[in-house]
Amino acid sequence: MINHADAKKRIELLKKQIETYRYNYHVLDKSIMTEAASDSLKHELTLLEEQFPDLITPDSPSQRVAGQVLSGFKSVPHTERMLSINDVFSYEEIVKWFSRLVKLESEIKEEFLVDLKMDGLAASLVYIDGFYSQAVTRGDGFVGEDVTANIKTIQSVPMRLNESDSTKDFLNGRVEIRGEVVLYKKDFEEINAQRKREGKELYANPRNLAAGTIRQLDTSLVAGRPLKFRAYDIITSNQDLLPTNQKVYQILEDLGFLINQQNKVVVGLNSIPKIIDETDGIRDNLEFNIDGLVIKLNDRQLFKKLGVVGKAARAVVAFKFSAEETTTEILDIIISIGRTGAATPVAVFKPTRLAGSLISHASLHNEDEITKKDIRIGDTVIIYKAGDIIPQVSRVLKLLRPKDSKPFDFKEALKIQYPDISFVRKESEAVYRMKKIKGDLILKKNLIHYASKSALDIDTLGDKNVNLLVDQKIVKDIADIYKIKESDLINLDRFAEISSNKLINAINSTKNPSLDRFIYGLGIRHVGFKTAGDLATYFKDFNSLAQSSYDQLIQIDGVGQIMAESIVSWFLSENNTALIEKLKTLGVNPKFQQISGSKIAGKSFVVTGTLVNYSRQQAFDLIRLNGGIVSNSVSKDTDYLVTGESPGNNKIVLAQKYKTETLNEASFQKLLS
Repeated sequence: MINHADAKKRIELLKKQIETYRYNYHVLDKSIMTEAASDSLKHELTLLEEQFPDLITPDSPSQRVAGQVLSGFKSVPHTERMLSINDVFSYEEIVKWFSRLVKLESEIKEEFLVDLKMDGLAASLVYIDGFYSQAVTRGDGFVGEDVTANIKTIQSVPMRLNESDSTKDFLNGRVEIRGEVVLYKKDFEEINAQRKREGKELYANPRNLAAGTIRQLDTSLVAGRPLKFRAYDIITSNQDLLPTNQKVYQILEDLGFLINQQNKVVVGLNSIPKIIDETDGIRDNLEFNIDGLVIKLNDRQLFKKLGVVGKAARAVVAFKFSAEETTTEILDIIISIGRTGAATPVAVFKPTRLAGSLISHASLHNEDEITKKDIRIGDTVIIYKAGDIIPQVSRVLKLLRPKDSKPFDFKEALKIQYPDISFVRKESEAVYRMKKIKGDLILKKNLIHYASKSALDIDTLGDKNVNLLVDQKIVKDIADIYKIKESDLINLDRFAEISSNKLINAINSTKNPSLDRFIYGLGIRHVGFKTAGDLATYFKDFNSLAQSSYDQLIQIDGVGQIMAESIVSWFLSENNTALIEKLKTLGVNPKFQQISGSKIAGKSFVVTGTLVNYSRQQAFDLIRLNGGIVSNSVSKDTDYLVTGESPGNNKIVLAQKYKTETLNEASFQKLLS
């Protein structure tokens, strides 16, 4: 949890960065980051201000609507403030939003009008006695820009409202129509294609082009661009004519305006996730860009009664789709060692959602990349998914950089994280590698460990056979042992037909290993046999471990900071993820094994001394198979101390102190039976 002082510092930095973005985007029509990244910063600011309301100041971006009036247009005050909409990023946040409304109005119904959140320029059109009179941009919400002449050129804007039985009450006096000016995707592409042919700079996106067009002083230029106005609200002196937002959409269409045909009334909060999924699935096929859904109470009387908080109405939220970019903080930079001995830096993030998944780490590739982007621990960065799969750091937001920030010293980090290993970087390479150790030697050590008795216990795959298989290029990674055929071995020294089959059968018999032995066999740095068992017991599934975060791992007893970082970095290595996928393809499927209904399930054991009928690892296996927990040291939480020959005296003393039940080997076997 962040404290008050740190929150204050963070809020000030966020305000500065957001205002810089907002001025460039809304005043200068320049985009210095994507709107998704900006939304992420604004969302962080909102959450901090909710946590520390005394830190909210009048100049906070959360307290006003974006934009300023440009000097080229006349300023016009809005008769009714044009409000913004608070963003939410998950269904859980939607539920919390509605819960807050229920506290204010206990009889509120779960009935909502859901519509597309268009990515365009908000505008308000004024009609007097049914005739087009004026058009004003949102501006700061209180005062906008008079763009009457430019909006008039948009063919989808009626100069006179349609008259019918349903609309006659809206044709007298002043009526205000609010909506969004958008540019369709195909039109945007055609404009850019023409500019490319003319050798001109291409426009960034449809939203910026639409906003820039409306702010042109030359109306002939505006008329030459196929803008559209899509309406979503009506402001009139007699709001009793519009009891629901659904009615508003019906009247808008009758009056002659374009509306989003995807709008619908939804009953029940639990129906919203389905609509979110459906809309997310079709948004690429829509004529114009959207970045989410607007969810508002259908009852307009309740909507107004619930009022306004800050810059937004309480009774409406905007659900934002998974961002292609977002922002987060770098909590640490750890260095992962790959199969070839290469040292790869990995950023540890404050967990954040990106493109539908929770992201907490990303590769920083090498020392040069860190230097080029000037990435430091404590930085706030924009991240994206390369190819919609791999998270990457785009750039650092230096306005948010802590004052005590220091450049990342790659060499020093290697010394601290791997004090017992020497590294060297060749002039022709971008990476540091373990000194005097070749990739084949690392592979041999990894394979010997994988086949060892404490790991997968592969009979006949000892040191000599491993050396031979690697030297002959039959095995290029651990997974390759599951591809070995008799024809690969029959002509090699040491392998007659009988021994070839024996080795192949021994290897194939390990395709369904126990989860703890498989984890241990992977040779993850700092993960010993006991920790492998603890991880297996905690996650019970290899995929869950592979996708685990630092925060999850640190909660497991016996897993400290260094070990958690080592586990995370191992699974972030592209070589390691490729190895796991290859093992899966070859049929290797580790399983968590545990006897159901065992009387020792959940009991904690410590084993000391030499057992006659079991090795230490076999004893641990039996305990875990029966649902027990293995510990290294005796504590007040230890249920049993199993003693063999020459037990540790300290463990005996502690067991007596904590009144821990002590078992000899015979009693241990009886308990298990």
